[in-house]
Amino acid sequence: MLDSPLIIAGKTFQSRLMTGTGKYRSVEEMQQSIIASGCQIVTVAVRRVQTKAPGHENLAEALDWTKIWMLPNTAGCQTAEEAIRVARLGREMAKLLGQEDNNFVKLEVIPDAKYLLPDPIGTLEAAEQLVKEGFAVLPYINADPMLAKRLEEVGCATVMPLASPIGSGQGLKTTANIQIIIENAGVPVVVDAGIGSPSEAAQAMEMGADALLINSAIALSQNPAAMAQAMNMATYAGRLAYLAGRMPIKNYASASSPLEGTITS
Repeated sequence: MLDSPLIIAGKTFQSRLMTGTGKYRSVEEMQQSIIASGCQIVTVAVRRVQTKAPGHENLAEALDWTKIWMLPNTAGCQTAEEAIRVARLGREMAKLLGQEDNNFVKLEVIPDAKYLLPDPIGTLEAAEQLVKEGFAVLPYINADPMLAKRLEEVGCATVMPLASPIGSGQGLKTTANIQIIIENAGVPVVVDAGIGSPSEAAQAMEMGADALLINSAIALSQNPAAMAQAMNMATYAGRLAYLAGRMPIKNYASASSPLEGTITS
């Protein structure tokens, strides 16, 4: 079955799985996992690169940026003002790595240190300003259908609702709201945060999500490269199942074989 490519802000991608660069035990595991995932978009925490945080010291050289599209993110920002400033740094970082036309930013405004839940008001404020500055904004949000629609209206390139708290591995806890967001969105919906297993990844895609962003479930697994490959396959399987259309659910049994022509004694 032929599928259309994923298009974000006019740029075309064949893979519907995005991955990250954090939490890996080594740079080598990160490199192997990104290759195994088949992804074309990789998120990079701008602040961690700027401060040369562990695992991010040589990130610029660790990946082939001619093949992977960088998605700078504003992780660690607690206010809209901070996020806007870091987004600008991220755009310059992408240019230094040869991606002159890269205006993408994954917008995160998270003042909540315990649950890491995004601030809806700060996110909307930052998104409005960044869109004005020509950014392709991919906002990380709670699974709030009204906020998702408002962000789309101000010009965001996608919406990225969480499935459950980031890094928790709790799986799809916001299914009903994500379904509403998918039904009403005119931009790609990327399910982000909380997915812990390939079965959950497949389920999110079966719902009609356009793409997934998965980091912790891969990086914190016992074999990240193998898990990355599994997530790749699950993303594809879920997308194919969505396009195929599942059978209707019934309250009663339905025989697989017809009763006509059966042998009677």
